[in-house]
This record gives sequence, C-alpha cells and structure tokens, in this order.
Amino acid sequence: MAAGLNFETLVARFYVSLYQFAFSLTRKEADACDLVQQTFYIWASKGHQLRDPSKVKTWLFTTLHREFLETRRKQTRFPHHELSQVEGDLPAISPPSINQLDSTQVLQSLAQIDKLFQAPLSLFYLEDCSYKEIAGILEVPLGTVKSRIARGMVQLQQALTNKAASVDRLKKEPRE
Repeated sequence: MAAGLNFETLVARFYVSLYQFAFSLTRKEADACDLVQQTFYIWASKGHQLRDPSKVKTWLFTTLHREFLETRRKQTRFPHHELSQVEGDLPAISPPSINQLDSTQVLQSLAQIDKLFQAPLSLFYLEDCSYKEIAGILEVPLGTVKSRIARGMVQLQQALTNKAASVDRLKKEPRE
C-alpha cells in the first residue's frame, strides 16, 4: 500500500464523500454502496501502485467514476428486464423443448441463417471475440459488425424457435 495510507483510515476519511458522489451518479442507495465497496476493493488490490499519497482522494474518485461508467456500459449491453415485462417478447416454447436443443441443433440452426450473419455470430458467441476484433477479422466497420450480430440473432432465434416448435408438435402427434 502507498506509504502511510492505512486502509481503515482511508475508509473512515473518504467513505461518506465517495458515497455521496456515487449516489449523485446512480440515484440508488444500493448501487451507490456497491460502487463505493468496489472502489475500496480496487484500492485494496491496486492502491500500492499509487506513488504520491497526496493524490489518494483523486485516485479514489476517479476509480469510482470509472467503475460507474463500466457498470453503465454493461447495463446497456446486457439490460436487465423483469420477466413479467417481456413475456410477450418470449417465444412460446415449452421448457422441456428448450432443454432438448443441444449444441448440434444450435449449430444446425446457425447454418440455416444468412451467410452474411454466420461469421459475426460465430466469432462473437462461439469464439468470444469482441466487436472490434470481429471488425478487424472480417474487415468491416464496427457498426456493421453490431448490426450483423443483431440481425443474425433474430434469424437464429427464429430458426431455434421453429426447431423447438417442431419437436413439440412431434411429441403431441398421436402414434400409431
């Protein structure tokens, strides 16, 4: 830890002002508490790298703000919705049918979507490439990658929904 900076002393000295700053950003008590806790966690992990102890306050506030921005980016990319709010958007497929979809069926469905969307989807979901990496690999603009993934997901979801629905129909048909 930076010379002369005791963790407990830092928490006692800066907790209230960090919390107030976090609350002004989030407008939610729980989120503000989480941000402050994450900031002190990062300090515990990386605070020893701070060379000038007089800049600890700036370091803490900058770290909290960066964490806030990162949290917002994640919320934008992976929004949280209550299930009751999006029931109409969900496909009408029974859970057992979804459980029977295996990776082979997903890959078969991926092969059914437009060729233009297959590579970005595969790179993003199967190879864990970032949008930027995919743009470089495919030599297309970043916005093109994002739109191809979004459109490809719609097609893939439809293909999987159709496959699961056909499995449901086969199960319900009377056997002779």
